[in-house]
Amino acid sequence: MKKIHWGVVLAGVAVGLAALILTAMGNPANMGFCIACFLRDTAGACGLHSAAKVQYVRPEIIGLVLGAFLMSVAGKEFKARAGSSPALRFVIGAFVVIGALAFLGCPLRMVLRLGGGDLNALVGLIGFFIGILIGIACLKRGFTLRRSYEVSVSEGSVLPTVMAALLILVLTVPALFKASEAGPGFMHAPFWIALIVALVVGALAQKSRLCMVGGLRDAVMLGDFHLLYGFAAILVVTLVGNLAMNKFNLGFALQPIAHSAHVWNLLGMVLVGWGSVLLGGCPLRQLILAAQGNGDSAVTVFGMIVGAALAHNFGLAGNPDSKNEAGQLVVGGISTAGKVAVIVGLVDQGALALLAFLALLALALWRAYRHAESDRCAVAGAALLCYAVTAFFSVACCITGVYLWLLLAMLAPKEK
Repeated sequence: MKKIHWGVVLAGVAVGLAALILTAMGNPANMGFCIACFLRDTAGACGLHSAAKVQYVRPEIIGLVLGAFLMSVAGKEFKARAGSSPALRFVIGAFVVIGALAFLGCPLRMVLRLGGGDLNALVGLIGFFIGILIGIACLKRGFTLRRSYEVSVSEGSVLPTVMAALLILVLTVPALFKASEAGPGFMHAPFWIALIVALVVGALAQKSRLCMVGGLRDAVMLGDFHLLYGFAAILVVTLVGNLAMNKFNLGFALQPIAHSAHVWNLLGMVLVGWGSVLLGGCPLRQLILAAQGNGDSAVTVFGMIVGAALAHNFGLAGNPDSKNEAGQLVVGGISTAGKVAVIVGLVDQGALALLAFLALLALALWRAYRHAESDRCAVAGAALLCYAVTAFFSVACCITGVYLWLLLAMLAPKEK
């Protein structure tokens, strides 16, 4: 049995407790921390987007960066490096956040949502793992963002400096920034409490190398599960905490700031998992790396901020489930523009998979019709129906997966 790294576990416990505290003190439900959402709110407060309900300078982001920076300096782990494909990192970072906001949460919030009973997060977790597998396949085929180089301390300190300046401006000239009067941006813990909690979490995340993408990647590629212990601890702590506070709500529909359009929950997190593997870490890890001197991760964070602004300026982000005036469930999801953005982010993988499925379906239907075999016609027709339901009503694509294998069996010679 491999040794458990208790430092990672303790960091996970601290993050879980911090998330529960911040939620109890005003943060949105299941959103004690969310890197994508908090970058979006901060971008809105700085005037980068005009969505009035998600504008607030989140002290959690400032605290995470400054806490990690101070810990890296104290532990002599601050190393200024940069020069590793910055333009590509910027673009990938933007698409990672677009995917996260389509799902309505980063990988960290996905775990917090699971701890609150939100089963839509389970769909997101499946997509996240699929994206990681795609990213690993890219790495094995030789994808690389090239090596970084040692740079000046000033260049490595860009993000901590920006966050320190932002903190000073918020405290001295708060009128510079926009603040929501309703919606998620209006829901927040007291500023100083959120800042102090985030400073502690940032320091622990830096010391423990906490990263969910890294955990799953290392588990698949190296059989090393130690980083996953941290996220298992977060899940257990939030699950127990929500049960104790009577805030656990198991189900899909009407979860806090979440939607049950399963296909886009899944594909959004495929994009997040895939992009994060290529970048070398999840959004939380990118913040921490930038805080300890990695200029490339700072570029990624700026890309994520721009991606968050684009998501709301162009209506790409997800909309939560709601009820209409008659009390009926209105399933949320993402707009057509958001769907296009996610597909563009997935580049050719999503398009090729769709074309392959349709080609198999067409071939199966043609063979079934030509040979007048009623059982094959029935299976092919059911597959077509399932695909139509998936495409137009956003029912989970796991339904069509069964029929894909049936189609493959239909195409095999009878003697097999």
